[in-house]
Order: sequence, then C-alpha cells, then structure tokens
Amino acid sequence: MKLSAVEQRFVLHWGEMGSRWGVNRTVAQLHALLYLATRPLPAEEIAETLGVARSNVSTSLKELQSWGLVKVVHQLGDRRDHFESLHDVWDIFFVILEERKKRELDPTLTTLRECVMESEEDPEIDPVVKERIEQTLQFLEQITGWYAQMKKMDRASMLKMIKIGIKIQSLLNPKG
Repeated sequence: MKLSAVEQRFVLHWGEMGSRWGVNRTVAQLHALLYLATRPLPAEEIAETLGVARSNVSTSLKELQSWGLVKVVHQLGDRRDHFESLHDVWDIFFVILEERKKRELDPTLTTLRECVMESEEDPEIDPVVKERIEQTLQFLEQITGWYAQMKKMDRASMLKMIKIGIKIQSLLNPKG
C-alpha cells in the first residue's frame, strides 16, 4: 500500500500523539493506517507499508484488538486474516475513554477508597493529608459520574451540548 504525503503525515503524527499518551508509537501508527485504509489489510501489507517487522505488527494488532479498536475480517478466497479499525471517530473516542477508565481510573478509585477507609482508623495520618486524599477521590468520582452520564447521551444531543458549551459559561458567569 503506497501512502500519499498527507497519509504519511497523519500516520506519523498519530504515532507521535500516541507515544505522548503512553501508547507504543508503532501501535498508534498501525491504528492510524487501519483507520485511513479503505479496505481491510493483511498483516504482511501493514508491515511493508509501515516498514516494521511482522512480529511487531502482530504484537501491535493484539494490543489494538484488546482495546476493541481493531477487528479481524476474513476475505473470501484469502486464508490470511485481514484487519480493520473502527472508522467512526466518536466510536474510537468512547472506546479509548472506556478502556482508559477501566485500566487507569477504576484501579485508582479503588485505591483511593481504601486509603480513605484506612485513614479513618489511622491516628498518625495528618488531617491535611486525609483531606487531600478525600478531595482527590471526590473529584475522580465526579468525573467518572459525568462520564457515565455522557455515555448514555445520544450523539446528536452531545454535539449540541458541545456547541453551546461556551454559552453556558456566560450564563453561569455573566460578568466573566
């Protein structure tokens, strides 16, 4: 698969962006390639297009499949597995949010709740430290509660909400 200059730039930038977010650069580039692809691609073609080892492609594909961003597609007359990405940017956004929540926020919330409970019985804990832990827990619970509400909202309503966001601020704070 030959990439245009624009496609190359997109794939390279997606890789850079991914690495800034803690995702392996090749994983992110592979995801970008499949996102842009107009047809499912076999692993060999992915490796050749990105100039990476086939083993690296396999590992990256497994990672993307575990996130639910890429799936295997079979093609009639071809015994190889082909791969395609989700193509709806909103679906990608929510899959990534959900996975990050499961992998990062949920364990943090569990630990913070345990810390709050343990701090109730710990006479040595400084009240300021206890308060900071409780505030952090409260903040993350509010954020995850907001996220749960957003997941239930239909896309059209969500888009309207995003578009009127700044107007809401001016209503809440007319002098600011």
